[in-house]
Amino acid sequence: MSRTTDVAEKATPPEGAKTQLRVGRLVKAHGLKGALKLELYTDDPEGRFTPGATFTLQVPESSAWHGKPLTVREFRWMNTHPVAFFEGVDDRDAAEGLVKAILWIDADAAAQPSEDDAWYDHQLVGLDVVREGTSIGTIVRVEHLPAQDLLIVMAGEDEIMVPFVAAIVPEVDVQAGRVTVTPPAGLFEEIIDDDASGATEESDLPEASADDEEHRA
Repeated sequence: MSRTTDVAEKATPPEGAKTQLRVGRLVKAHGLKGALKLELYTDDPEGRFTPGATFTLQVPESSAWHGKPLTVREFRWMNTHPVAFFEGVDDRDAAEGLVKAILWIDADAAAQPSEDDAWYDHQLVGLDVVREGTSIGTIVRVEHLPAQDLLIVMAGEDEIMVPFVAAIVPEVDVQAGRVTVTPPAGLFEEIIDDDASGATEESDLPEASADDEEHRA
């Protein structure tokens, strides 16, 4: 869920289709018994992290956990911080090996987020990106980084990384098929300036005179 997974279509997914949703990130080992503090990307942590819930892990290929599922043993709150214990993670050393891992679950692709200001990745991919009423590109994917989410926008032949924050992306209209952006200076200007420059250079070429045509002949 974003603003807080890649389907390159605007259309509603077919009934029964599945997508992956990011629900959390493991940020720090806690104590000596394998517990890990969580950064949550869900408004229903108790529902997502019930004992027996299994996640797909996003970890480096070099990680011993690459390609393996992770199953919840226990979820609790400690001093307002969400903490989880997982099967096969029995001490601090094992927990340290999972720090920075991102947790994903399978979900119904047609489901809608319960938060007003949140969207699933498959709802965003394919939307037009509009600035001051002009389309400047299309969202091709969403990147989830520890600091923030990024919309990857294809503008011409270039991919532009747009921070998915309200100050830069103030409006998302899935029904209309577009997002509105108010990017900081320089984010899209080079591409737009290149297009404008090419058009200007072509239009500024002097027309050949009759004398020039005779000289060429």
